[in-house]
Formats: sequence, C-alpha cells, structure tokens
Amino acid sequence: MSQANPLARDQSAPPKPGSDALGRLYQGQMLRPALMLGGVLAVLLSSLLFWLAGGRYVETDDSYVDAAKVSLSTDVSGLVGQVFVHDNQHVRAGQPLFSLDQSNFVIAIAGAKAQLAQAAQDITATKRGYAEALAEITAQQVQIAKDQADLARYAKVLGNGGVTREMYDDARFALQADQAKLTQMQQAAGVELAKLQGNVDIRPEDVPEYQNALAALNNAELAQQHSVVKAPFDGTVTQVEQLQPGMFLPAGTAAFGMVSDSDVFVTAQPKENQLTWVRPGQNVTGTVDTYPGQEWRGVVESISPVSGSEFSILPAQNSSGNWVKVVQRLPVRIHIVSGPDDMPLRAGMSTEISIDTRHHRHLSDLF
Repeated sequence: MSQANPLARDQSAPPKPGSDALGRLYQGQMLRPALMLGGVLAVLLSSLLFWLAGGRYVETDDSYVDAAKVSLSTDVSGLVGQVFVHDNQHVRAGQPLFSLDQSNFVIAIAGAKAQLAQAAQDITATKRGYAEALAEITAQQVQIAKDQADLARYAKVLGNGGVTREMYDDARFALQADQAKLTQMQQAAGVELAKLQGNVDIRPEDVPEYQNALAALNNAELAQQHSVVKAPFDGTVTQVEQLQPGMFLPAGTAAFGMVSDSDVFVTAQPKENQLTWVRPGQNVTGTVDTYPGQEWRGVVESISPVSGSEFSILPAQNSSGNWVKVVQRLPVRIHIVSGPDDMPLRAGMSTEISIDTRHHRHLSDLF
C-alpha cells in the first residue's frame, strides 16, 4: 500500500511546463493589454479622422422641387365666356387662357364713349354760351347808355315843365333795372368763363369734366382687357376643369393654377445647426426620387431670414411654462444649374441634396 500511493500521486500530478510554454504564456499576458489599448487607440484615431474629414457637406432629404406658380384670377366679375386651354397644357407668356362674357364690357365702353362725347359737346356749348353772354352784355351796356342819356335829358327839362315827374321817375327806374340786369349778365358770363377755367380757348382735353369722362372710358376699356386672362409667363396650366363656361367668376377668385417651367428651383429645409457654414454661392449636388441614379447640380441662391414656424397659423408659445426646445428648419433656395435635359422636374418632387460648404474642421475646434 505504501508503494501504491506514491505511484498514484505521480500519475495524477500534471507535468511541469517547459521554458517554451512559459515564454508563450508570458507573451500572451503582455500582448493582451497592448492589443486592448491599441484597439481603443485605433477607434479613437479613426473617430478623430472621421470627425476631421466630416463637416464639409450638409446633407438633407427634407427638400423638394419648387417652381414659380400662380393662381390665375382677374379683378373684374362676370360670367365665364370661353376657356381656351385644357388641363396640363403648356402655354406661352401672353397666350389667352380664358375670357369672361363680353356683353357687359361692350355696353360699359359704349356708355363711357357717350359720356366723353357729351363732355366735349358741353364744353363747346359753354364756349358758345359765354360768347352769347358777352354779346348780351354789350347790348345791355348800350341800353344803359341810352337810359343814362334819357335821364340826363329829362333832368334838364324837368324844372320848366318839359317832362312830368312821372316820366323822369320812369327813366330813372329803367336805368336802375338795366344796370341790375347788366350785373346779372356779367355774373352769368363769369360762371361760364369759370367752366372754361378762365380761358375761352381751352382745349376740351384740359377740362376736368372731359378728363373725368375719359378716365371712365379708360376704366371701362381696362376692365374689358382684364376680362381676358393671359398667361403671365411660360408654363403649364393645371386644374383647368374646375372652370367651365357659364360660371359666374367673382373678382379676385382663383380660376385655376399655373406653374412655370423655366423658374424651377429646389427648396431645402436643413436643421438650423446644419447651416453654420452654409453661404450663398456654394455648390450643391442632388438627386430626385423620381429619377434614381441621375444627378443635378446647383448653387445656393439664398437662405430664408426666418424659420418656417414663424409663419405658422399657431406659432410656438415660447413664454409658456411647458416650453420644449425644438430644432428649427430654415428654407434654403437652390438654383438648378445643370441636369438631364430629358427628365423634367415638376414642383413637389422629393429630392436629396448635398451642399459643399468647403469648410474643414481643425483640432482647435475641439477646445
């Protein structure tokens, strides 16, 4: 028994490691911290390099194709007479789009022309009336001279019985009546002259009554011109079917819409903290969801002076107690410079843009 126990102990005890095994074990224990530290340093260095390389481009998918657009209307009311275009039709600037019924406008112009002719006729009549008034004043002045001569003659013979007292008084009263009539004629002539602005040779065009009638005629003709609505620019009309002949179109009511095909741009709304280095004139590249794989180029045209929330119907109440900070977005207008010619851009298309701010980060920015 005493010999079996040592033998069992020898068989169960592990062999002692050699010098090579001890060396490998020591190297593994030393390499593990180095690898861990090196991995952390590599991650930190990669993150630093990525941070330094970033910050140059501002990217956002909150951007859309936009275009100059207008809701067509007119400042006169009337029944729709004709619609000359159809939905989604391309039109040129100045092309008639629709017109109101012309009956009322033709009648208004005829009435205004009649008023203008009447004003010119009234001025001519006033000139003739003034000339007649001057002739009557001259005749009345002759009559007064005769009355004065009669009265002077009667006064000489009144004392010796040449005329009666009654005859003398009648002559005196006749002189006074004719003088009063002369004053009345002179006042009437002054009224006629005032209508001519003190100038008997005045042109009808210089008299206020004529100018007022001419303004009424111009207003009637302008209303007729505005009753025919023309395209303000080159573009495409839309929602034309909502306007039909026979409808009454009140002044200022939108008839249908029109979108420009030349003044097309992109409106992007990046976050406010992305606009630190964005400036007008910087280059932009973008893609449109409708045309995958295609690229458009442009430049930053302008940056809105206010965020979109400033014009919201219910603006944020920042003075309230439950205020929560929300990152704002500011519209950026991008002018399109180039892109595929056979792929038209339409307002409302979703885009993704990248703005090259040409800004490079530096280590000093961390401190």
